[in-house]
Amino acid sequence: MSTPESLQQFKNLVGIKFQLYNSLFTSLPFHKIEKTGILLSMLLMQCDEGYKKQMSPEEILENFFKTQTALVSDADKLDILFRFVQYMERQVVLFDALEDAAFTHVNDVNGKGTIKALALEVEQQKKEEALAEKLKDFSIQLVLTAHPTQFYRGAVLGIINDLTKAVNANNENNIYSYLQQLGRTPFFQQQKPTPFDEATILIWYLRNIFYHAAGKIVTSMKKKFGDAMNASNQIIKMGFWPGGDRDGNPFVKAATTLQVANTLKDAVLKSYHFDIIKLRRRLTFKGVDVALLTLDKKVHSSLYNNGGEEINASILLHSLHDIRNQLVHDHNSLFVEPVEELINKIEIFGMHFATLDVRQESSVHGNLLNAVAEKSEVLPKNYAELSSSEKIEIITKISQTIDGNILSDELHKDGLEVVKVVKTIQQNNGEQGCNRYIISQCQSALNAMEVIGIFLLGGWKAEELTVDIVPLFETVDDLQLAAETMRTLYENSFYKQHLQRRKNKQTIMLGF
Repeated sequence: MSTPESLQQFKNLVGIKFQLYNSLFTSLPFHKIEKTGILLSMLLMQCDEGYKKQMSPEEILENFFKTQTALVSDADKLDILFRFVQYMERQVVLFDALEDAAFTHVNDVNGKGTIKALALEVEQQKKEEALAEKLKDFSIQLVLTAHPTQFYRGAVLGIINDLTKAVNANNENNIYSYLQQLGRTPFFQQQKPTPFDEATILIWYLRNIFYHAAGKIVTSMKKKFGDAMNASNQIIKMGFWPGGDRDGNPFVKAATTLQVANTLKDAVLKSYHFDIIKLRRRLTFKGVDVALLTLDKKVHSSLYNNGGEEINASILLHSLHDIRNQLVHDHNSLFVEPVEELINKIEIFGMHFATLDVRQESSVHGNLLNAVAEKSEVLPKNYAELSSSEKIEIITKISQTIDGNILSDELHKDGLEVVKVVKTIQQNNGEQGCNRYIISQCQSALNAMEVIGIFLLGGWKAEELTVDIVPLFETVDDLQLAAETMRTLYENSFYKQHLQRRKNKQTIMLGF
């Protein structure tokens, strides 16, 4: 809840500063129009006056064009309105940067709802045992989904970041320079972003926000609740949809999914490498410096394919635990905290950074299996006419793989190819790299079993299927049938065995 003090802080640090820097904005040239901000201010005044006079929007605009501009053609009028929208977009960016800069001053970062406040409450109420019990299985998974219209371009994100730093430092020269840069930087792509473009935008957030924030949160929790933390339970997990979500997006192919997974691995390795370089500036002690240099070389070699041993999370963690132990035993724990934070980051992000989810609409799977029955001998020719229970029985007995090239539909080929890509990603990035398959518009137990059938056709063995099958119930009818759907799955001996291998954990998603 906002307090009068925090509201006043917000007005001082965000509201007043926005008015100040926005006044600089009004004098900047934006594309074709000089003094765009001044003209926009005049339009705002005329909107206020026109609304009071009960004028229509069309009348207000025509009056503005007539009294404040010399524009005549509709094309020129539309153009200036478009420039106003561009200008307002940049005002939003300025406001975002000011809010970011003021966050720790406006919000009580040690107050109610924070880890520090929780630690105090646990101590005062003697709830240590209750907290330990809760932390045995408490976890959150933050999933970044594919909605490109909600993103700033990478160039704009960089300006926001730099502008925030300049505001915090009260560096007026840099602020003015960044505002000029903002005025000349396009906000939209010249071409429609590809699924890979969408992924790279979200990876910016992973590297610049989630990587640092998650590391600090887990480190803080271990420091305050060390005895209560369960080493086998990951408190924070990251999920990722761009590049894997092919529901309604024909541009997402198996090759896209693999490319995004590889980029996620490269991104997290670069983040680790940057942290290791920073550690080397501090850990210059005898023995530790050599160990850290060796680790640096291994990560660099893995990043840039210079040969040598392929790095993985286990190697990283083993090396860093050795370095931590040296610091504790030989160097009075000097600079041990940043080493522990890097260990925590690796435990969170592994080699995958975020779990790349695959998602497809249920009817695609059914049609794929119908096509397989038509084009091969793996499924009976009359498969499409069979009942759901008969289809499920046949799916559980699939023992042959098929070549996707026998299929004529590109969507069906991709359906087979992506399950092979999932195996490749798990080999490169670890199991968490891609271990969830989400079924949109899931309407029955058969829809879930169809996905298992596709994995079997794609070369997976039932006993080695390290993938969670995730039904997504979206319509009212599907939600009403969800209990029966899941009961049928749980009572199926084949699916029950699969679930046991997945530690009896079932993820179910609800649409809206």
